[in-house]
Parts: sequence; C-alpha cells; structure tokens
Amino acid sequence: MSASAPAAAPVVPPARLFTLAVLLALVAAVYVHTAGIDVTMGRFWVLGLGFGVVLQRTRLCFASAFRDVLLLGHARNLKGILVGMAVATVGFSALMTRQVPNTALGILPPEAHVLPIGLHTVVGALLFGFGMVIAGGCVSGSIYRMGEGYVASWVAFAGILGGLTAAAYTWNAWYDLAIAGAPQVWLPSLMGHGAAVVLTLILLGGLFLLASWWEHKNGMDLPEPAGRIAGAATFRGKVANGLKRVFVHGWPVLIGGALLGGLNVIAFMTARPWGFTGEVSRWGLTFMTSLGAGPGELAGVGSIPGCVLDPGSGEFLNPMLLLVTGMFAGSLFAAIAAGEFKIRIPKKQSRFVQSVAGGLIMGYGSGTAVGCTIGAFFSSVPSLGLNGWVWAVCLLAGAWLGTHALKRLP
Repeated sequence: MSASAPAAAPVVPPARLFTLAVLLALVAAVYVHTAGIDVTMGRFWVLGLGFGVVLQRTRLCFASAFRDVLLLGHARNLKGILVGMAVATVGFSALMTRQVPNTALGILPPEAHVLPIGLHTVVGALLFGFGMVIAGGCVSGSIYRMGEGYVASWVAFAGILGGLTAAAYTWNAWYDLAIAGAPQVWLPSLMGHGAAVVLTLILLGGLFLLASWWEHKNGMDLPEPAGRIAGAATFRGKVANGLKRVFVHGWPVLIGGALLGGLNVIAFMTARPWGFTGEVSRWGLTFMTSLGAGPGELAGVGSIPGCVLDPGSGEFLNPMLLLVTGMFAGSLFAAIAAGEFKIRIPKKQSRFVQSVAGGLIMGYGSGTAVGCTIGAFFSSVPSLGLNGWVWAVCLLAGAWLGTHALKRLP
C-alpha cells in the first residue's frame, strides 16, 4: 500500500493569522472611532497605514537611498524615490493649478511645502544627512524597522524626538538669524505652472538616468525581486501563491515609489502633503510644557507651512497623529503578515549610542530646517518649491560626511 501524501501546510500559520486578525480589528476600531469624530482623521489613519505597508514591503529608506549611492555604488532606493516624486509632481500640480490659477499674484498654494530658504536650510539638511547615516536609517526607515522589531530603530526614534525638542529651544534664535527674512521660492511664480512642472520632471528624469549610469559604472545593476513562486495546479495553490506575492515577497521598489507618490497626492487632496516631524515635535514639546519647562512661544511658526515645530497648543487627537501612528501600524501589520517581525537587539552596546546620537542629530536638523526627508524633500520637490532641491543637495553633502564618519566607527 502506498504511503498517504503529507498534509499541505497552511497558507498562513494559525498563530500569525490570529495576530493579524486582532491587529486588523484594532485598525478597524481606530478608523470607526476617528472617522466618527472627523472624517479627515479617518482618512489620514488609512493613508498612514498605506505608507507604512508600502515602506515595509519595499524596504524603501531615504537614508539608504543616499548612503548606498555613496558607499555601495547602487541607487535602487534612490530611483524609487525619484519615481515617487515624479508621480506626486503631476498630482500636486493639478491641485495647485486650481488653488492658484494666476501665479503672477505672488500667492502660494495653501499647505504646499514651499519653505523659507536660508542658512537654517543648509545647516539643518547637513545635520540630518549626517545623522541619518550614523543612526542607520532616516525617519521613514526608522518607522518601518520599528514595526519589524528593530530595537535600535526605537532608540533612534527616541533620539529624533529628543532632537526635535532641543531644536525648539533654539528656534527663536534661528528665526531671527535666518528664517524671518528668508525667501519662499515657488517655481510657478517665476515661470508659470507648465514650465515649472516640465522642468521638475526633466530634472527628476535626468537624475534617474544619472543614478542608473552610476550603478552601471560601479557594476551594481541590482535586479528587482521577481517574486516568482513555483505554482500549483490546484486553486488553493494559486491563491496561496497570489497571497505570497503580495504579503510575503518584497515589492519592486519602483512600484513602491510610485505608490508612495500616489498616496502623497491623496494626502494633499485630503488636507496636506505627507509630513512627519512637525507632529512628533508636538509630542516632545507638549511633555516639556506639562513639566513647566517648555520653550515658550515659537516665533513665526504659524506662518510657515510643512513640518514646522508644533508647540502643542491644539487637540492631541488630530489627523497628523493618525498619519504618523498609522505608518507604524501599517509597517507592523506588513511585517507580521510576511513573517518578518522579530525582536532584534543589537549585539554591540555601541550600536545604541550610535542610534540615539544619530537620531538626536537628525531631530535637531529637521527641526531647524523645517522638515525631514519626507516633508522637506519628498513633499517639497513636488510642491515645486526651490527649497526641496536646496535641501536635497545639502542632505547629500551631509550623507557624504556621515558615510566617511561611518567607515571610521568600530
């Protein structure tokens, strides 16, 4: 008698399926509660979940995008980011054209990340670029790795929170020195909507080609994960393979970048572009104020868009809180679904020092420069603000310095 065939393994292990079901129930409960208070909060919760899932599935990190170009010679993540900004540029421009049809009036589109350009931009972006390389991840990278269980990323996030809080105590000095009289340059006001969009897309396309050439020059043409799985003839096998392609295997980074750009367009259409550090600064400043040790009034923050420091005078539950926490929840959900969640503690204690130090530098830099790689770069370039390009150049210089410092660390 022939031996019976072994039972097929379940598509998803029961313990993981139960965890996902509980998490999904919590996600739905948060949406129902927040959307009942304010529909924008519910939408930003869903957007945050989407950002978190895409970041985790593609492992798209702004720090590695700049660091890997300099350190390893490949530009996989950078090309995904460029694609995302191109998608967002087209969507943002359609919205801003309706907001400000006559660019000759000198009016800036509401909530667009067109930020003041000055010494604070240069210093803040340099510090952020340096800090993100030392910490081993930028803000978005830290968020999705927190969802995967990386303890060092939690430490880096604590450093970012501390750095943003520290930046508030020097904000008024920076405001008087560089920010108060700094220009906000919106490209359509110089050349019209059409020319500004075309110029931005040409620059992004040129950088994509340059990054591809750089990879080829360094012999680092890395293939995208194909995600191919040996199929089964049964319907159950086909379903299992389809689920694995979505929830287990990594997504192509170019598709991930395009999805991030599309989600950013939806965020802008809903209320404001994707941002992060302004909301996180509110947590630290609210805590310090509750202790009676707050920095006091922050000059001019009400007149600056984007991820400006938030003194925490409004309601604690707001759309940006839901967006940021949604990013973590989305990355956690994606990591558990893929079987990639695991508590990971660095073997060397020095890694904690490196993480918190890099986070502190990142936090202070983003607080000073009015944004991080998300708000001051990924959302600013599609906003057609000149500040996004200035920020990127200074960030690259800071990443270069951080790369050289990283080589000297034990």
